[in-house]
Amino acid sequence: MSASGSAPTVYDVAERSGVSIATVSRVYRNPESVRPETRERVLSVARDLGYVPSGNARGLASRSTGVLGLCFPDYSDPDAEAAEDMDDDAAMLYSDQIIRGMERAARRHGYALLIAASLKGGPESLVAKVAGRVDGFAVLARTVPTAELDVISRRQPVVMLAGPRENPDTADHLDHIEVANFDGQRELTRHLIEDHGVRRPAYIGSAEESPDVEARFRGFLAACRDAGVRAGGEPVLRVAMMTQAQGARAAEELCARAGERPDAFVFANDQMAVGALHALERRGVKVPGDVVVTGFDGIPLSRLVRPSLTTVRQPMLRMGEAAVELLVERLSGTRTGEPVSMMLPVTVVRRASCGCGEAEAARAAAR
Repeated sequence: MSASGSAPTVYDVAERSGVSIATVSRVYRNPESVRPETRERVLSVARDLGYVPSGNARGLASRSTGVLGLCFPDYSDPDAEAAEDMDDDAAMLYSDQIIRGMERAARRHGYALLIAASLKGGPESLVAKVAGRVDGFAVLARTVPTAELDVISRRQPVVMLAGPRENPDTADHLDHIEVANFDGQRELTRHLIEDHGVRRPAYIGSAEESPDVEARFRGFLAACRDAGVRAGGEPVLRVAMMTQAQGARAAEELCARAGERPDAFVFANDQMAVGALHALERRGVKVPGDVVVTGFDGIPLSRLVRPSLTTVRQPMLRMGEAAVELLVERLSGTRTGEPVSMMLPVTVVRRASCGCGEAEAARAAAR
């Protein structure tokens, strides 16, 4: 905070840093034009003060922009985008559904939505720019360094989406929304073992650390342990990106390995599982006759592939809507005090890729 107790300004940062206002401006607008040591000094002072640059004059005067923000990694899948025979709804992926939910709720409350879909190449600068142009924003877990969120959250509400809290000591003041990844994967794996006799399941996850994927893998391990089914302490495969192409390559590799093939490929998301289905069909491997295939997320494409994909459906639209509701409540003052930790339920969807026919799936859903 500035000496007067009001929100820190560019003048406070310049004075404390010993530079001109123009230099502070260049740090945020054109960081490469400022010497690294100067840039670091300015950013350090800004963090200490809790300064966030404003995106326009209206924001400087009123701190209200009428805009909410969303920051997340780029989850685009080139294979889904390139499919000419796929309608827009079928091609929607995890992040698309969250965006749709946020847009729907933001519109109801009279807000626009600003999206930063990739934070590579300078996350600190980009996050600052987004924060300076919005009244509050949502961010996917581990997308933005906790220290940056700490600075921004002093000035505006921040909601963290997905994954468990990273460090309760430093991020416990943020509102947080996640889904029951552990419970969903455990229930799905238990279904494969108990109802379909799976004994050699192989879990395929991501190489890049993801709190959601780690929670799913723990759920997989818990179900295997409870049933006395052997499973290693690591996924059988970790892929660079959880896309259809990577799922296809994973299926090819597992089929080509020496020894007895797994009787179930349990993928960390639907995109990989869809790619695996295509690869297995090309190899003449029958699903579910020769191997069971499952995914996670419940994207629209999962119900359209053949065989239809058994998966765990996340409430992705609801997650986006809930993020906006929390931000609006914080901004309006209708919600104050302790941070919110919201856990949204998931649903196991039993389809043909695990051996559930329509009649069996209907009976399971009615239990």
